[in-house]
Amino acid sequence: MSTLNEAQRPFDIAMVVIAALSWGTIGVAVGWLYRLTETNSLSIGFLRLLLSAPVLLITARMLAGPQAFRIKPRHRWVLALIGGAFAGYQVAYFAAIPYLGVAAAVLINICSAPIFTALLARAFLGERLRPSTGLAIGGAVIGAGLLAGGVPQVHSTNDWLVGAALALTAGFSYSLVVLGARLVAADYHPVVPVALSFTLGALLLLPAALSTGLAIDYPPLGWLVLGYLSVVPTALAYALYVRGMRTVRATTAATISLLEPLGSALLAMLLLGERFTATGIVGAALLVASIAIIARR
Repeated sequence: MSTLNEAQRPFDIAMVVIAALSWGTIGVAVGWLYRLTETNSLSIGFLRLLLSAPVLLITARMLAGPQAFRIKPRHRWVLALIGGAFAGYQVAYFAAIPYLGVAAAVLINICSAPIFTALLARAFLGERLRPSTGLAIGGAVIGAGLLAGGVPQVHSTNDWLVGAALALTAGFSYSLVVLGARLVAADYHPVVPVALSFTLGALLLLPAALSTGLAIDYPPLGWLVLGYLSVVPTALAYALYVRGMRTVRATTAATISLLEPLGSALLAMLLLGERFTATGIVGAALLVASIAIIARR
């Protein structure tokens, strides 16, 4: 990880950029799956975790060595929280897409996570919430509301409420992942909590996916998309991100991560034909600007 006196290497910054851009393709890939075949958010979330878990476990073992999975007893409940929260994040995020469309669901989900993280860190970790951060949070909330209301794909108030609630639930769930990871980050290689949480998340989702009808009847292109979801924006992206964070500062990485929702929104417009109204564009701009302020802080 970087220190205050260590220069940020352009190659490492490029690794973080590539990771953020690849994460931005997740929403579009899921939206494409919904168009290819009959499926549901539980099935997609479970299969993504199931297929990516072996790759992440092998990666963690290679990077962290023989001691990779020796977890301290006091950290087991934290990893259980991370796994459960990540499973909930997957389902809520993917379920929001049919209601709001990819672009709005991704923006609300990804941009609400830093807000929830700041509030939870203030409440449970005692981290200071600066006045500028508080104003940015207010701007982000307003931006999210304008964004969700400015999406032509939303055909009813009920769709708007359900979609926004699901996207915000995903953001809240991811904030729990961030806080849990922060509690154990000093004791393990960064890939280890990710690998274990994905594996546990798959196990937690298995009963629910089976009870609601696990969708496995995908066309070849559908399985190709699932394979892409599991390897490129998951295992590979996390490996690149961890590699880049050797010298990239946390503030720089947080700002670069804004490429994810922006890239996802642009891809949804180009590949899926999604559009924003003028209100949605204003909301998206306000949301991203607010999160940029939080990231800078």
